[in-house]
Amino acid sequence: MANERTFLAWLRTGLALMAGGVGIRALLPVGPLERALAVGLLVLGVLSAVGAFVRWAATERAIRLGRALPPLRMAAVFGVGLAVAGVGAVVLVLR
Repeated sequence: MANERTFLAWLRTGLALMAGGVGIRALLPVGPLERALAVGLLVLGVLSAVGAFVRWAATERAIRLGRALPPLRMAAVFGVGLAVAGVGAVVLVLR
């Protein structure tokens, strides 16, 4: 049950990231920074959804076979990606 909740949490995160990317593109004047931030958020959202499924399937398999759980690699990617998006958002707000 925890595996499914984690999977759904990653899907919600991906959906929120994609909504943020679409929102930036739709609501702000289009410039290179806005476009880069929107695309970055969309890419992170897609990676979240794909990574969530891959992680869910690997964890489900490990649980059923009584093996050790697979390592979590997505956290590092999202940490860096969100830090870059955050810096971009700060630059957008301050200019």
